[in-house]
Amino acid sequence: MDMSKIYDVIILGGGPAGLSAGLYAGRARMDTLILEKEKEGGLIIQTEEVDNYPGAIEGETGPSLIDKMIDQVNRFHAERVIDTITEVQLEGEIKVLKGKKDSYQAKSVIITTGAKPRLIGCPGETKFIGKGVSYCATCDAAFFEDLEVFVVGGGDTAVEEAIFLTKFARKVNIVHRRDELRAAKSIQEKAFKNEKIHFIWDSQVDEIKGEGLVNGVVIKNRKTGEVTDIKADEEEGLLGVFVFIGYDPMTELFEGILDMEDGYIITDEDMRTNIPGVFAAGDVRKKTLRQVVTAVSDGAIAAVVAEKYLEGMH
Repeated sequence: MDMSKIYDVIILGGGPAGLSAGLYAGRARMDTLILEKEKEGGLIIQTEEVDNYPGAIEGETGPSLIDKMIDQVNRFHAERVIDTITEVQLEGEIKVLKGKKDSYQAKSVIITTGAKPRLIGCPGETKFIGKGVSYCATCDAAFFEDLEVFVVGGGDTAVEEAIFLTKFARKVNIVHRRDELRAAKSIQEKAFKNEKIHFIWDSQVDEIKGEGLVNGVVIKNRKTGEVTDIKADEEEGLLGVFVFIGYDPMTELFEGILDMEDGYIITDEDMRTNIPGVFAAGDVRKKTLRQVVTAVSDGAIAAVVAEKYLEGMH
């Protein structure tokens, strides 16, 4: 790779936001590089079925949607490189990104590094992702029609998602480490009124079990130490475990450089950060809804505004 090359834009991250930005930048004939640390796709890769993305065909999966996005990006000649960036210099007209393999320079940078769901960290959790363990109720609730599910967490998201899950599941158990919820009072009231929602207080999930699919959870009471082994109904053979204990945005690289709140990058509605020529899009930024549909929207806006920024440079 030509070390001295200066790209018009470098997009950091190859999930939906990054690929969307790459598509728009490439079509605008900007000299574009997408840097991804492992493989393209981001969180959506874990999603078996994408029902809520407008225009997705029936049976669309996360990987199939991403494959189409990558094909599109390739048609518009955005370069794609796999490398892990370890240091960034974002001030000034030329931004420098130093990776494990190489260094890269650009006039503008779009950060689409995403966020990852916080894990419980118990045995069986990662093994059963997409096989009964989920971090997204809107993505996966429909698979648990008339089944029993466990929701781990006690904040706004956990309780809201538990309420949403009652539209599908026959029984929703909220497992919370404390004896009261952290969620807003109005949300709590709704949950307490819902006959399908049951509470398992002062407890944590110690293990997730299964054969191919999740069929059991081990729950421990943090006060008494009592351990309960819960198994799926014989005829059903499947339990759902939905984990909502927060997300961790992938922003360690930008600490002390970009304005953030709770680790999320603050932007205006045009995706601009506090540094000229640096934009952020998708799950990594402070926003209300983190879904593919909002990520691709952010990416498109960031690329178009980056192009205007470049025009202003000349």
